Amino acid sequence: MSEKAAPRPTPDTQPFFDAAARGELSLPKCRDCGELFFYPRSWCPRCSSADLEWTPCSGRARLHSYLINTRPAPGFEDETPYSIAVVELEEGPRMMTNIVGVPQTPEHLVLDMELEVVFDKHGEVAVPKFMPAGGAR
Repeated sequence: MSEKAAPRPTPDTQPFFDAAARGELSLPKCRDCGELFFYPRSWCPRCSSADLEWTPCSGRARLHSYLINTRPAPGFEDETPYSIAVVELEEGPRMMTNIVGVPQTPEHLVLDMELEVVFDKHGEVAVPKFMPAGGAR
């Protein structure tokens, strides 16, 4: 079995992963236009400003879209099937993630279902994932 792949933080993403290590979901927000966005980068995708601040988020989201992957990636052989999902955060941005804590079937992965963030360790890095609000169903 292979070792599970872990993200490698960059200068732009380090604050995101630092917050995740503390059990917080935090995203960059533009001080000029107010845009909160994901994925972390050094400029605002709306107005191109580089005047950004890191903003804590609620960790609440809704399931926007997903697919169920049944082919294991290296290091994930014991975790199939698993969902690859897009969630819409309560604050507005959408992010790609995984849904955990629920059977990986269309009957249990209901679009618009309420979700909450949890954090999964991948090596030294904590990765935000989402589960049904209130726990597994």
